[in-house]
Amino acid sequence: MPVAQRFEAAGGGALSVDMQRAYERDGFLILDNFFTASACDSLRARALELIDDTDIASLGSVFSTSSHAHTKDDYFQSSGDKIRYFLEEEALDDNGALRRQPSECVNKIGHALHDLDPVFEQFSRSPALARLAGEIGYQQPLLLQSMYIFKSPGIGGEVDCHQDSTFLYTTPLSCTGFWVALEDATVENGCMYALPGEHKGGLKQRFYRKPDTGELTFETLSEHDWHSQAVALPAPKGTLVVLNGELPHQSSANRSDKSRHAYTLHVIDGVCQYPADNWLRRDAKMPLRGFQ
Repeated sequence: MPVAQRFEAAGGGALSVDMQRAYERDGFLILDNFFTASACDSLRARALELIDDTDIASLGSVFSTSSHAHTKDDYFQSSGDKIRYFLEEEALDDNGALRRQPSECVNKIGHALHDLDPVFEQFSRSPALARLAGEIGYQQPLLLQSMYIFKSPGIGGEVDCHQDSTFLYTTPLSCTGFWVALEDATVENGCMYALPGEHKGGLKQRFYRKPDTGELTFETLSEHDWHSQAVALPAPKGTLVVLNGELPHQSSANRSDKSRHAYTLHVIDGVCQYPADNWLRRDAKMPLRGFQ
C-alpha cells in the first residue's frame, strides 16, 4: 500500500510550496503537530462534559453511513444550528438500553458546536486555521458544520467511502474538511483512508431535499469509477488533516481497545451559492460566520 506524504506543521497555519503541491496533487494534506496536546485535551474534556450533562439514554437517533436511517429523523434533519447527539449502531441492546457508559455509546456530536459552545468556538476559530483557509484559496471562508467524533473502543462504527461535497454542496464546489486527531488515530483503531488524486474526477453524488416532500435523498451526478488505491492516513494526536471536499475517504470500524476521538470542521466559501435544498439548514437568526 502506498504511504501518504506528511509534513510538520509550519507556524501559524502557513503552507510551504511543497505542502501546496501535495494538497493539489493528492486532495489531502497531513500536518503533524498543528494543535498542541493541551488544546486537544481541552476539547476532549469539554465533549465529555457535554455528554455528562445530557440524558444520552433517552436518545434514539443512531448514526449510520451504510443504512442512512438517521436521515429520516427530524432530530438529525434539524441539527444544523444545534448541538445534537447521535448513537453508535452497536450502542443499544435488544431492549433499547445503552450497552456501555454514555460517553462510549455516542457516535458523534453535531453540527453547530463551533457556534454554540465557547470551548469549541475558540478551537475552531484559531488564527492558524483562519490563515490556512486563506492559504488554500478561500475568499470568504464560512464555518458551516462541526462534529466531534468518538470512535469508541470495540463499537466505533465504519464510515463508508464518501465525498464531503456530496453532503455540503455549493456552486461552484467549495467544501473543505479540517479533521483533527484529538487522540492517536492508527490503522488498529480506525484511522482514515483516502483515494489520492480522485478529487480531480468530480463529484459522484449529491444529498439534497426533494422540493415536493422534503425527503432527503441522493442524486447521481456521475457514474465514473474511482481507481486509486486507498492509502491510510494515520494521525498522531494534534495532527490536522485537510480534506478537499471532492476527495473520497473513509474509515474502518474500531475493534481495538483504544478510542479514536477526532474533531471535524467543514468550511465553505461565501462567494459560492449554498442551495436552499441542502440538507443542513440554519435559522435566519444564526447566519454562518467566518473565523472572526
